[in-house]
Amino acid sequence: MSIAASAAPPSLSYELYPPVNRAASESIFKSIEALESTDPDYVSVTYSGTHTRRRASLDLIEHLIQNTRLRPLAHLTCVGESKQSLENLIRHFISLGVRGVLALRGDLPTDPDGWRGEFPFARYLIELIREVETDHSAALAGGRLGVGVAAYPIQHPESPSFDHDVEVLLGKERSGANYAITQVYFRPEEYTNLVIAARKAGVSIPIIPGVIPLSSPKRFDRLASMVGVAPDPLLAHALETASSDAERHKIGVNAAANLAQRAFDDGAPGVHLYTFNDHRGSLDVIEKLELPRTRALANNMWAERAAV
Repeated sequence: MSIAASAAPPSLSYELYPPVNRAASESIFKSIEALESTDPDYVSVTYSGTHTRRRASLDLIEHLIQNTRLRPLAHLTCVGESKQSLENLIRHFISLGVRGVLALRGDLPTDPDGWRGEFPFARYLIELIREVETDHSAALAGGRLGVGVAAYPIQHPESPSFDHDVEVLLGKERSGANYAITQVYFRPEEYTNLVIAARKAGVSIPIIPGVIPLSSPKRFDRLASMVGVAPDPLLAHALETASSDAERHKIGVNAAANLAQRAFDDGAPGVHLYTFNDHRGSLDVIEKLELPRTRALANNMWAERAAV
């Protein structure tokens, strides 16, 4: 991969989720150490409204800030939350040192009569973030929180159309979003089509492709079901018929790297890797893309120019 002499280096980021038990905690600390060595721009931390998961998310964010060089991007979902509870969380994020939030609606309750919270859509959460941050302009050095949002390369399962999803993305930008990260997708043209449609509709914020190196057929099927995305039959077949774990790992890495490379070829500003708290596949993807080398060369170039 190469970039123009005047261009910024491609962004690199990962997603982590809070560990659910002691064994998972040991595993994620190893992954954090490995991911930190690649000097990503940020690491997103997933969030759930349940008390236990919320506490675990906050603990992981605090660990990243206090014990690593990683910059956390805190997920925040508005489903099942009051305006006051969301405001409290935003203020707490700022007090911890968080400077970026991924504003999401979140999954609706399985009970159709369950309380959905005061904010039915992510754009209201974005507006609240912008409202709260004005009280913290001194702590933020007169700046703002970086606010990311989700984008959908294919039609959201609850949406009437793909065009509607694009309009929703435009509404998020108008509410104050700075950039978008795509949901998982499996076909390269889906990212390309999203960007074309979004730009045509007036969306101007960066749209970062989110990819995942999958090496487990079971996880592949579960992920596709969770996000409402039809699995790629060719990739599913390749994983199912592979003769070893090593072969499945290679297949998953190659598929993710191909998605990311096609996105870069089409002008993507960076890549976001969903890790499932396993660093091995993600590190192999970025090595295959030569991202560490590309980013280091670009950063060294800017450092040399700044010193002149």
